[in-house]
Amino acid sequence: MSEADSQAQRAAAFLDRDGTLIDDVHYIARPEHVVLRPGAARAVKQLNDAGVPVIVVTNQSGIGRGLLTEADYQRVAARLGELLADAGARIDATYFCPHNPESGEPCDCRKPGVGMYRQAAHEHALDLALSVFVGDRMRDVEPARAFGGTGVLVPSPQTPYADMARATDDFALATTLVTAVERFLAARARSA
Repeated sequence: MSEADSQAQRAAAFLDRDGTLIDDVHYIARPEHVVLRPGAARAVKQLNDAGVPVIVVTNQSGIGRGLLTEADYQRVAARLGELLADAGARIDATYFCPHNPESGEPCDCRKPGVGMYRQAAHEHALDLALSVFVGDRMRDVEPARAFGGTGVLVPSPQTPYADMARATDDFALATTLVTAVERFLAARARSA
């Protein structure tokens, strides 16, 4: 098997940002407002240590709505990276959709759309069917169905009850990001 073939079989962890890795403060534009969710750094480090690429996929309609700039977004992303680095963890790549869903312009990148996932898979030689899709809203985990991957909802204070009910029926539900990651890594080890 060539190196390209083995890389094409790499699973990734696609993680939502707001409400999953950091507290969701709605249209966060200031780095000083970045607060890691409990266990986020530990979960990311576990994925790093297991050799699983950590890909952040996030809707950022605040940019399209004019509530923050792309530079604001980048400063917040840099702060998240700093907080994770302080715990020995890292994000391997980040993709964001800046579009306002109310603008009427079609967009295939806004979750639950699959554009950002396909782009990540292409750019990082990832197998989406082997990957896990984790977030605090159904839109974060629904792409798992499109690719045959594993979807795990990790509720935050902002998660609608209907999303939790749907996740119980259609996907997996985990109480913490650490639990979601540990289950994914254990399942991966069993199938290896």
